[in-house]
Parts: sequence; C-alpha cells; structure tokens
Amino acid sequence: MAAQTWLITGSSRGFGRALATAALEAGDNVVATARKPSDLSELVELYPERSVAVELDVVEELAAEDAVAAAVDRFGRLDVVVNNAGYANVAPIEFADDFHNQFDTNFWGVYNVTVAAVPVMKAQGGGTIVQFSSVGGRVGGTPGLGSYQAAKFAVDGFTRVLAAEVRPFRIRTLVVEPSGFATDWAGSSMGVDEIPPEYEETVGAFGRFREAAALTAGDPVRAAEILVRVVKRRHLPSHLLLGAGAVDRAQDYSRSQLDQAAEWAAVSRSADFAEDYPVDLPKDPA
Repeated sequence: MAAQTWLITGSSRGFGRALATAALEAGDNVVATARKPSDLSELVELYPERSVAVELDVVEELAAEDAVAAAVDRFGRLDVVVNNAGYANVAPIEFADDFHNQFDTNFWGVYNVTVAAVPVMKAQGGGTIVQFSSVGGRVGGTPGLGSYQAAKFAVDGFTRVLAAEVRPFRIRTLVVEPSGFATDWAGSSMGVDEIPPEYEETVGAFGRFREAAALTAGDPVRAAEILVRVVKRRHLPSHLLLGAGAVDRAQDYSRSQLDQAAEWAAVSRSADFAEDYPVDLPKDPA
C-alpha cells in the first residue's frame, strides 16, 4: 500500500501525539497540528521528510482550511483526517462558565476541519475521516461533563449523517470511543471548578474519581497502533470502542436500552392511529 497522508489535530500530546508517531512509524506522512507548532519540533526532527507541523486552532474556520491546504501543498493529497483536538473541564451544568467554549472546540472544531477536508477528498476520489468521541458520547450521564459529553453526542450524530452523504464519494468515517487512557485528558489538561455543596455527591464524586487508576487503564500507544491498522483496512466499522471499560459500559448501556424499549413498546406503539389505544403503562417499581 502506498504511503498515506494524515492530518491529525491536537498532535502535541496524548492520543494525537501517539497517533502521529504510529502513522509515521508505519511509513505514512503526517501533518501534525497544534496551537503551538513548536511543541511538535521533536516529532518533525525525527521524521523531517514525512512530517510537517502546522499551527491550528480548530475553532478558527479559516485556520482549518489553511491546514488542509498545507497538507495538499506538502504531500499532494490528504488521505486521513483525525479530529482529535478537544478538552473537558468539570463543573455542574448550572454553573459551567465555559460550557460554550468547550462546545466550540469539541464540536465546532470537528465541524470546521471536516468541512474543510471533504472537498479535497471528493476531488481525489476518497479518504477517511476519523472523529474522536468517547464512550461517554455513547453512554453519557457523567456528572460534571455536560458540555463535553453533549459535544461528543453531537459529533456522533453529525458523523452518522456525514457518512450517509459522502459514501458515494468513497469517503469513509470512523467514530472512536475510548474509555480512560493514560493521557493528560483527565490530568493537567482538565480543570475542576469549585463544586457547590449541593453537587458534591454527584459532580464532586467524579472530580475525585478522575484521579483514580481506573482513568489510566488504557495505553495510548497501543490504541494509536490499533487505529493505524484499522484505518488501513478496506472496510471500517462505523464506531470503534477502545479500552475494556468502553466495551463493558457500551454493552451494558445497549442491553438496558433494549430492555427499556421492550418494556415500553406497547405504549410507544399506541401513539399511531392504527394501534390499540389506550394501553396500560408499565408498573412502577416497588
């Protein structure tokens, strides 16, 4: 297989850095982006012929277009885009001062880079768009992560529609849903606001839990190597869970959703003209 060209957002550390390294070690080209390209100097020095550092704040639409153009200018095409840049701060929804700012990065940043990449991939006859979500973007419900998980749900919905629209152009999509990994996401990169006493039982509990060993169970180097192998397949899954915790949570959630849908099926069906109405509601638990 010929060398592919990757554009990876948030490449200075964590998943982005591990993925940039894995792609380069696989013989591919990488356009590594970060707000501070100087943070990528070591990577570029190791692979000067096959890597380039580009400044990118994903919130800036024109900057996303420039980054895509830089990839084409340097390597002639753009095969894989990875929307990895993102962050989370912990606060109750009621008091989250940066809810909008988090959403701008975690959703609109994905939108900006994706929309910039699609015309290039259409023109060249295909490509792959990888969106980093989270198992929380499938399961949800983590106290304190309202903005982050809302954005990840939005990324998932956006990508499902995108996949249907761009399939005729041979553009593929993959939504990645990790659980806890040994990155800075839940460490120095995550801010925890002062938690009001009434939210100590819920948001406060997560603020303490994020520092536990369970949040560093995953190896980002292994995950990056897996992703490079997956992207090189002919057929992609629509979603890829990463980490044992992600698999367990997703399967438990799917089972509970199916059970709930079955329990309420008669009530749900009764809303149609052709169905029996009224029907009894399920009994409340004792």
